[in-house]
Amino acid sequence: MSRELPTLDRLEAGVIANDRMLLARAITLIESALPDHQALAGQLLLKLLPHTGGAHRIGITGVPGVGKSTLLEALGLMLTGMGLKVAVLAVDPSSTRTGGAILGDKTRMQNLSLDPSAFIRPSPSSGTLGGVAKKTRETMALCEAAGFDVILVETVGVGQSEIAVADMVDCFVCLMLPGAGDELQGIKKGVLECADLIVVNKADGDQKLLAEQAASDYRSALPMLAASHSDWRPEVLTVSGLKNEGLDQVWATIQAHKSAFTASGEWDEKRRTQDVRWMHDMVADKIERLMRDDDKLRTMMEACEGDVRAGRLPPGVAAQRIFEAFSTVHLKSE
Repeated sequence: MSRELPTLDRLEAGVIANDRMLLARAITLIESALPDHQALAGQLLLKLLPHTGGAHRIGITGVPGVGKSTLLEALGLMLTGMGLKVAVLAVDPSSTRTGGAILGDKTRMQNLSLDPSAFIRPSPSSGTLGGVAKKTRETMALCEAAGFDVILVETVGVGQSEIAVADMVDCFVCLMLPGAGDELQGIKKGVLECADLIVVNKADGDQKLLAEQAASDYRSALPMLAASHSDWRPEVLTVSGLKNEGLDQVWATIQAHKSAFTASGEWDEKRRTQDVRWMHDMVADKIERLMRDDDKLRTMMEACEGDVRAGRLPPGVAAQRIFEAFSTVHLKSE
């Protein structure tokens, strides 16, 4: 093992004991792209598997400016005040280019970051959607093993990262602005269809009436969207993260969602389905990594990408050629 890393036994014990330094080191190990670190990370996750699965996983999305950080901090402080341990994971697909989530979340949530019952960690994606899923899912597992009761997964609210997050949490919350429909906020219809709860933020001051009107509009629009689950119809609430108003109702609704899914047996089934999808994502990620790490295959892929972009080669034919080359290198019989 690298001298910079604690032993696996020390990492395992430290995570279970909720040692924040060792938890952070374990997450750093999970995020490492080095092959030997990936192997060690797999061993660590296997050791910690019996301690995972106990947290309530909640995803929260919304466009920049909707007040995610303010609401997350207020909600997190409310939950820690109730005696719960809360982990906040910030998913930012652009963080490797801009550094936005790396430094931004702890400075935007200063009070929560100082709370001994809270833990805030960015979960950069390495520029890929598969990276979002891999790093965040495994970081969630570590936080569960560390004994956190609630895991809040924040996504930037642009691109397809919301769909990836919705597929790894128990409850998916869409945070909306007052006075504007989703077509004006850059939130895709498909994201709203994934929502278990829609929350119109900034329902205070001059915007309170606008927030209430927006909530009414969303309630009217929801029947036209495909329901994410037959036994649960998304609710629409108004809150003020700035003034801590309405957060108790948000939490009560999230708890009601959990109760409904638990009673129907869908809670455990949803998690098992998510784990299987996670497995498939990991297989695809490892296959692509094998191809990118092989000089000849990488060169061929780049050539095929150029041919497809230039219209000289159909995507299906290019994919078949790449697969045949991969099979020759990695699947040939010994």
